Amino acid sequence: MNKTFIFKRLIPVAVCLAVVITLVAVLGSKTGFPGGQAIQAADLMRGVSTGSVSGKSADDAFAESMADFSVELFKKSIKDKENSLISPLSVTLALSMTANGADGETLAQMEQLLGGSIPLDELNRYLYSYVQELPSDKKAKLNIANSIWFRDDQSRLSVQPGFLQTNADYYGAAAYKAAFDQTTLRDINDWVKDKTDGMIESILDEIDDDAVLYLINAIAFDAQWETVYDLNDVYEADFTDINGSTRQTDFMYSEESRYLDDGKATGFLKPYAGGKYSLAALLPNEDVAIEDYIASLTGAGLINTLNNAEDSTVFAHLPKFSYEYDILMNDALKNLGMPEAFDEDKADFSKMATSTAGNIYIGRVIHKTFISVDELGTKAGAATVVEMLCEGIPEGKTVQLDRPFVYAIVDNATGLPVFIGTLMTV
Repeated sequence: MNKTFIFKRLIPVAVCLAVVITLVAVLGSKTGFPGGQAIQAADLMRGVSTGSVSGKSADDAFAESMADFSVELFKKSIKDKENSLISPLSVTLALSMTANGADGETLAQMEQLLGGSIPLDELNRYLYSYVQELPSDKKAKLNIANSIWFRDDQSRLSVQPGFLQTNADYYGAAAYKAAFDQTTLRDINDWVKDKTDGMIESILDEIDDDAVLYLINAIAFDAQWETVYDLNDVYEADFTDINGSTRQTDFMYSEESRYLDDGKATGFLKPYAGGKYSLAALLPNEDVAIEDYIASLTGAGLINTLNNAEDSTVFAHLPKFSYEYDILMNDALKNLGMPEAFDEDKADFSKMATSTAGNIYIGRVIHKTFISVDELGTKAGAATVVEMLCEGIPEGKTVQLDRPFVYAIVDNATGLPVFIGTLMTV
């Protein structure tokens, strides 16, 4: 089977205990929420029309770089002995939008991490085509949305029009100018909840006083199995957790036709309705610890395993499960090669915006996910927020001469007034 085709179906990868889950998405955008509640922020894209751009279809270079980033980011994002789940695609889209505002060494580090040898302008084209080509239908729905939120303070922040235009053209990003108060906090969280079909209820607990921009990606995936389980396929059995404890849980039995074996783990591919997406599951061999297996994963190795799936009957036993996961990705991204973007002195986001309050840099990259696997299919959601900060407004006292006042022209050596007067009217 064609390598690129397999990759298109399976690239966003996350391992949950012994399960490799696939997540992908398509573009979508709204300006309000269910129930008629509208975003209170000003929509900056009303004056920015989306330009015609040319994409670039996924090839081996794109597939390999994305697979490497996906696996390495996952390995850096695991919490010890906890269920873990990330959407590398969500993180990639949020950071790529951010990178369109970067320059100098900051841009070079982000380009290297996100695309390897692929420059950002080319990565924009790849991602544009990749997202556009992902299918979505009634039984396998995928939605992705991007937005950028700016602090409404013209004396403090000046946004670069080219940054808005690029993200509108390639990422379909909405852009909002907001007060960054409690109303904005509610708007951002409601936007994320809406775009993830309620799976991610909120992404921010507060808006930092130094925050000047938020770049957000949201993904929603909802697909039925190609063959839905019936009641006779569900049974109770023991599941042994990472600590060696056992508990009874519901398992779902099916017979699948695609067998996976990479030498260290065996598993299967289970298709969703429509045949465009599949769930991939990999169970480490008895003598291979899950931590060691995850550490051994590589992007190229994973693609090779999926490409070489064997046609064979597989008696598959899949546990039902549902959980949420959240992680602050700062350390993972720094360790993977883009520390400068988080450095308040070195970061260069001059192509994004400038602030009179100080240099703009990434404060936090927040990532939240949700997944539910049951008899009917799989629901999964992801949201990524890139928070841009500036160094903050210098502390000081404000004096606004907006009523009658006394003034003087003084001799600095003595402090004596050469002239002294009052302004009563203008």
